[in-house]
Amino acid sequence: MRHSFFVAPTGYGTGLTSVCLGLLNGLDKLGLKLGFCKPIEQHQDNTQADPSLNFVQVIQNIQPPQPLTLALAQKMMAEGKEDDLMELIVDICQRAAKGADVLILEGLVPQENSPFIHRINSKIATTLDSQIILVAAQNKLNLDELANQINITANAYCGTNDSQVLGYVLNKVGKKVNTQDAILPIDTEIKTTTPTPLNLPNVRFKCIGQIPFSPQLLAPRMIDVVKHLTCEILNDNAQLTRRISQVTICARTVHNMLDSLKSGTLLITPGDRDDVLLVACMAALNGVQLAGILLTGGYKPGQEMLKLCQQAVNTGLPILLDQSNTYLCAQKLSTIESSVPADDMNRMQTVMSEISEALDLTWLAEKINVSRNFKLSPAAFRHHLIESARQQVKRIVLPEGEEIRTIQAAIICAEKNIAHCILLGDKTKILLLADSLSLTIPSQIEIIDPQHIAADFIVPLQTLRKHKKMSVQQAEEQLEDPVVLGTMMLALDQVDGLVSGAVNTTANTIRPALQLIKTKPDTNLVSSIFFMCLPEQVVIYGDCAVNPDPTAEQLAEIAIQSGDSAKAFGIEPKIAMISYSTGASGGGADVDKVIKATALAKEKRPDLLIDGPLQYDAASVVAVAKSKAPNSPVAGKANVFVFPDLNTGNTTYKAVQRSANVISIGPMLQGLNKSVNDLSRGALVDDIVYTIALTAIQAQ
Repeated sequence: MRHSFFVAPTGYGTGLTSVCLGLLNGLDKLGLKLGFCKPIEQHQDNTQADPSLNFVQVIQNIQPPQPLTLALAQKMMAEGKEDDLMELIVDICQRAAKGADVLILEGLVPQENSPFIHRINSKIATTLDSQIILVAAQNKLNLDELANQINITANAYCGTNDSQVLGYVLNKVGKKVNTQDAILPIDTEIKTTTPTPLNLPNVRFKCIGQIPFSPQLLAPRMIDVVKHLTCEILNDNAQLTRRISQVTICARTVHNMLDSLKSGTLLITPGDRDDVLLVACMAALNGVQLAGILLTGGYKPGQEMLKLCQQAVNTGLPILLDQSNTYLCAQKLSTIESSVPADDMNRMQTVMSEISEALDLTWLAEKINVSRNFKLSPAAFRHHLIESARQQVKRIVLPEGEEIRTIQAAIICAEKNIAHCILLGDKTKILLLADSLSLTIPSQIEIIDPQHIAADFIVPLQTLRKHKKMSVQQAEEQLEDPVVLGTMMLALDQVDGLVSGAVNTTANTIRPALQLIKTKPDTNLVSSIFFMCLPEQVVIYGDCAVNPDPTAEQLAEIAIQSGDSAKAFGIEPKIAMISYSTGASGGGADVDKVIKATALAKEKRPDLLIDGPLQYDAASVVAVAKSKAPNSPVAGKANVFVFPDLNTGNTTYKAVQRSANVISIGPMLQGLNKSVNDLSRGALVDDIVYTIALTAIQAQ
């Protein structure tokens, strides 16, 4: 370890864990090798894993040592064994810091029954010679009180020596003061606005970041409600991962509750209000993804009613039953825990990402003053994608503009300035879809109705397809397909790239591109790669989407294209030609094809590090490589894996993605004259966002 940061709160309710993990995520994006340690666990309940340790292990793939218990620390302090306690903590921290450039230490949060907390935090920071980052939140303080709290806490750590306190982070900026603390306000629609940064008087330390308060980051899942209320789930197929953005009590007539039927809303209603249940089910059938329905009073709908609602139930709409009356049920719901549950990885990843973007990471990196041993971790790669796309904001057309994931991705791209997105589709329908999810489409997003512009492309399409003697009628029919229309916009340089495939097949995305955009002059092959975000690093798989059974010549071209793509995205390629045989251990036509492809690729591009045939374990595992291919320059170190056919490649990428819970970005198409990229029809919103970023970078 060359450097350590001790992250400590100025008071209760500052969001210490979230800021600590956001800092870890941000430094990971800079390519630093990190360690994490929570020397003393906060919770007295030893039956559950500490959330901090759980999130660090799963999200950041860091294995921190087990902390001491708070009870043990308290006992040793009471017995005057403070130095012995510090020895134990130093041992834990040294194990956590092994091989790391930077160690992040999470301090303890002060509690009413633990007045010694600040003393322990200060002692740990001093013992380890750590620089201190304070975490503060305004909560119910005015600005003068908040400034005083930061200065007083800093004095407790460093006295008159300010150098030990690096700075402070302001969390929950913009949260309304003196309002209820419930994270699920009743009958209040949650909206996110950008708060005005706080200007604190007389704080003598640098503000490292101000993190806006975002109610969406507090949104619990339906499963959290089930656990909190211990209520009954009435339908087996309930999607309990749906998030709750607002809660409304439906005690009104149906007409007066219609404005409550928004995406993310949890409806609370007496169980005998069949009218409310029916209207909610109608909304679900119309595409409104309600968080769920909570029936109170123990009144369970009859079998006939449930049968009538079956189609809505089949959409995954959760229907819960609680024995309490509506008032008590809502009251209990308002006390649900605001901290992120230990199993809610998606929410914590979002929290960490939002916090890391609000921090002054460049300034922190300068303060660390270590030689950065760059590793392209998944977080670093995704950060690289976003930052590279922002360098030149490109116009990306999205032909599937009426598809809800595509709309959500376009909104994120606009908010993060990743790309200027153009949605093709009916504007009224797109706005209604967005409204059903309580989304607002930013002004930067263009919405173009294909019917209004298709006629402009009839003659250009005929020109590009003149060798096929395309008629006006044929051109009109083809331009009814938004993918063809979007491809024409790209062909005429009205946009810089195209992303499709959330609804369309790969063939429907690629065919217009091959016909109208065509391949680069030095190739007649289009292939694809996936960026596989493994826990330790990002690797490339190709070809997993386009070529069913490439020849040796085509396989060599795929390897070369994949190597060049790796370089373009900051990965120094070590290309393994995958087979069921390593070297000369096996034979057959399939192995011979890989042998020939490897030779052709090496001959054509001697500057690329390529070897094969290699089995996957020989290519990726050092220990296996030593026994199976000891003289290979690639074996055990490969980061670009070229599969012999589509069956092998597609099966492998899906198996790794699903079984290991790995994020895969792609497929990214290679070999086209202009940037066109395909999506998996099972793509998540984040997958679409990163594919748009990839496309924008290709277009630069």
